[in-house]
Amino acid sequence: MTLHAPLLDGSQKALLAGYLDNLSMLERLHRLLLDVIKDEFERLGILEINSVQALLLFNVGENEVTAGELKSRGYYQGSNVSYNLKKLVELGYMHHQRSEIDRRSVRVRLTEKGRRVRGLISDLFARHAEVLGKRGVIDAEVMETINSSLKRMERFWTEQIRYIY
Repeated sequence: MTLHAPLLDGSQKALLAGYLDNLSMLERLHRLLLDVIKDEFERLGILEINSVQALLLFNVGENEVTAGELKSRGYYQGSNVSYNLKKLVELGYMHHQRSEIDRRSVRVRLTEKGRRVRGLISDLFARHAEVLGKRGVIDAEVMETINSSLKRMERFWTEQIRYIY
């Protein structure tokens, strides 16, 4: 099956080209983020968890959540959230407890060990934000514009998924 783009005028072609660039950039940025976390952990000698697991710890934060909530909040490229949560529990980074209401549902929260790793990631991100500002790479106003645009794209994609069903 061959997919054909409709005939587009100049501005539509430019929008399509920009959209495709955005999609590619989002994928590359996510992979780079995982690499940055991996490099930081290697520098610190933290080798028992991977960067996806570290992001899970960061995103859980001080909350108690289910695996489903984590899947909907974060994007863990090519990973199995349930498997990673199980490993984090086994390694002592998370506590888990079956829901009293729905026995199929498991709620997780960080242990002290997990909070320490979350703190390391939080410190890493704070250092990055500071350097971005100091070097003039990006300021708070531009960051807000980018975030606003990405949120609009997220809403658009969400609407597309709902429209399908």
